[in-house]
Amino acid sequence: MIEFEATAEVPVPAERAWAVVADYARDAEWRAQVVSMQPSPPGLAHPGQRTAEVMRFAGRTLRNDGEVVTGDGTRFTWRTTTGVDAEGAREVRPLAPDRCRITLHTRVRPTGAERYYAPLARFVLERGLRKDLRRLVELL
Repeated sequence: MIEFEATAEVPVPAERAWAVVADYARDAEWRAQVVSMQPSPPGLAHPGQRTAEVMRFAGRTLRNDGEVVTGDGTRFTWRTTTGVDAEGAREVRPLAPDRCRITLHTRVRPTGAERYYAPLARFVLERGLRKDLRRLVELL
């Protein structure tokens, strides 16, 4: 299993950050590998919401379907239902009226031959998550 996390403090209100972090339709704006992400139904992440993601990774186009498992308006968890075996969470915690902390957490379970490349995949995925978080901070 590959598990990684990225956290940043952002000088914006938590509600403003949540409006982007919890809106899957905006993922392609800050997640570099995402070609498209379609939430169903549209809107902020909530339990039962489904997603259809198309992404590019290591020169391949991957299609992942997923669902939001839990959510409370400051944190939600997700898991894939087809494609890459992964799960994770996104969280926005207020620190002050004009400041918040964003945490992105991901867990991937390589299967088959992918297990042999897990150490390299961990490095690439973790670096990508940190870069995505930096793009998110710039977007906000």
